[in-house]
Formats: sequence, structure tokens, C-alpha cells
Amino acid sequence: MSEKSIRLSSGYSIPLLGYGTWQVEPGECEQAVANAIRVGYRHIDTATLYENEAEVGRAVAASGLPREDFFITTKVWNTERGYDKTLRSFEGSLKRLGMDYVDLFLIHWPANPFQFDNWKQLNADTWKALERLSDEGLVRSIGVSNFMPRHLKPLLSVANIRPAVNQIELHPGWVQRDCLDFCFEEGIAVESWSPLANGAVFGIDLLKNLSAKYGKSIAQVVLQWVISLGVIPLSRSVKPERMAENYACDTFTLSPEDIAAISALPPCGKCRNPDLVPY
Repeated sequence: MSEKSIRLSSGYSIPLLGYGTWQVEPGECEQAVANAIRVGYRHIDTATLYENEAEVGRAVAASGLPREDFFITTKVWNTERGYDKTLRSFEGSLKRLGMDYVDLFLIHWPANPFQFDNWKQLNADTWKALERLSDEGLVRSIGVSNFMPRHLKPLLSVANIRPAVNQIELHPGWVQRDCLDFCFEEGIAVESWSPLANGAVFGIDLLKNLSAKYGKSIAQVVLQWVISLGVIPLSRSVKPERMAENYACDTFTLSPEDIAAISALPPCGKCRNPDLVPY
């Protein structure tokens, strides 16, 4: 069982492998999370938008394991940006999770200059709410999601607590190296959502060849590549056998040449620009 973790700027540690619950329907989420816990996952990622926080909370409670064994992430949705609305949103998330605190609370998407004249202030006000929750001990670490350097720089200029994490879309063909380098320089850990590009990686010949070379699944090859970049992958499956397969992705290493080859792949998947996402 993997016990590897990354130390965050907040002083807390985050498990290297995470289980994501995006698009895991509420009706199957509780069992899926329970299965993920049995496989070994302790890092569970949810969000207000996913509408499955309650199911995540019930699965964690039913596991019989101490709350401190888990690293639970949730996020504030775009319609709840701003100081007061963010605080109310978090209160709802905590109630649905049935927990006294969350390990990581994220701003799900940045307000951007194409939709908001006051985007910098809106992000700053939302962040101020996260800082209050951190100060009150309701959140152990705070961070952002889908923030590029153009969003992070103005936020960092006014932040009293620096973001511990930035969760971004990252997969073969969409490395977002400028964002990675900026985050690493600023001491911000990076998580990868959609590391398998919504399944697009399974049709890539290079990855098929590397799968055969290492005797590992394509998913394992890709997740190990994400880890090799110093990034935390969030994998998602409702099938226990795939969960176990994904969880075993850190049992081998890729050669530097193969890491470079994967990193050089052309775009695949959706490759979203946060400023153009209609949220």
C-alpha cells in the first residue's frame, strides 16, 4: 500500500495518490469511495458541484478508520464566490460531509477578466474567506484549482496565506509547463485532474508501446508519468479492479527518456483554458 506523501506549505502532508469523485453519481459514490478506501486510498477529492459530498462523508465514517487517517478535499463553486457566500458554502459542505474540518478547501475556478470587471477583487475576497476558515481551524490547508500564473500573481500579491495547492488539468498532451514551473517556484503543490484525459490516452500508440515495455497498464504508465513530474494525480474509477490497478501505479519508475517522450505528446483530451470555460 502506498504511503508516500508531499509536505505542503501549510505544514500538513498530502498523500501522493488521490481518488477523484467528479462524475461519480451520488447513487454509486458511497460504495465507490468505500471500495477506494478498501484498496488503500486515504486522499479523497470532492466538491460542491459534484453533489456527492454527503456520500463521501458517509463512506469515510463507515470505514471505521480514524478521521485523521484521511485527507479530504472539497471546493467552493463559482456561483458562491465572494467572502460571505464562500463562508456559507463551506458551512454547507462541512454539514454534508458530516465532519468537523476538511483537509483542503479550494476555489474551484478563478474569476477571469473576460467575465468579470472586478475579477481580481472577487478572487481576493473569496481567498479572504478561505484564510478565515484556515485561521479558525476548520480547514487545514487552502488552495486553488484551475488558476494559471495570470490568476495567481494578483492573488499572491494580497494573500496573507499562500495557496498550498493548485489543482489543474494535466495529462499527456497538456502538461501546462509554465503553470507547473510557476507553482513549484512559489512553493505551491500541484494536483492533476483528468490525468487520463477522459480516456483519450488509451488510444495513443506511444503509451500502448510503453505499457507493453513495462508490463503495466496504460493508466499506470500515465499516472506514474504524472508522479514523475512532481504532481499528485487524482484518478477516478468505480471499478474496484481499476482502483487497485491505479493505486499500484507507484510500484515502478519510467526512464527519463520515456518521461520526456510522454511530455512531448501532442494535445489530446479537452485541454481547457480556464478563462474560456463558461462558468
